Amino acid sequence: MFQEIYVIDNQEDFTESLKELFVKDTNFKLINVKETQINNIFQNIPEIIVVNEDNINTPTIEICKTIRKNEDNNITPLIISSSNEEKQHKLELAKASVEYYIPKSMGTEYLYYRIKNMSRLLAVNRTVSPLTGLPGNVQIQKELKKRLLKQESFSVLYLDLDNFKAYNDVYGFLQGDEIIKFTARTIVKNVNVKNSSDIFIRTYWWRRFCCNFKYRNRL
Repeated sequence: MFQEIYVIDNQEDFTESLKELFVKDTNFKLINVKETQINNIFQNIPEIIVVNEDNINTPTIEICKTIRKNEDNNITPLIISSSNEEKQHKLELAKASVEYYIPKSMGTEYLYYRIKNMSRLLAVNRTVSPLTGLPGNVQIQKELKKRLLKQESFSVLYLDLDNFKAYNDVYGFLQGDEIIKFTARTIVKNVNVKNSSDIFIRTYWWRRFCCNFKYRNRL
């Protein structure tokens, strides 16, 4: 599965130079988008959005606000690459919910490692449940949207633990966690996964209801 990095830039030289650094990182896909094509980003949920401030005409703050207003991308990490190193400008970007400001003077290699490090943190903190080790609700949304847009044939298997709240009320949340982990192990062990596009998902609901999803392409 590709980790899509969108680069907002009216030219492509900057994106191409980044692609050269990612040439061995085959799980990353860099996509150049002009500022007039920003709606293309909203058709997906990118891993990270990079804005090359030097090659856009719209104020960067406005672009950031537009991205943050999009329901699917209001928490997508934003990286601004810029030659404007004024302190006040950096402060304004931070106020606009920009995660990182990367000065052009640091070079594209520094940006490359920043992207990789942020992607690693996202993989741990946003995708995988620390309880079960299975992907979480962000991945559910991402996978469904991708496959619907591509009009792929797929199925969703929904499994629910009946009366789980009552179990928690009697035995406590620690024992409830053990049941959740046991359920996850049982599903992974017994369901026949035929290809790498099969994905097990587990997400929390109110009062720790357990929901396990399995996306299967052409079951």
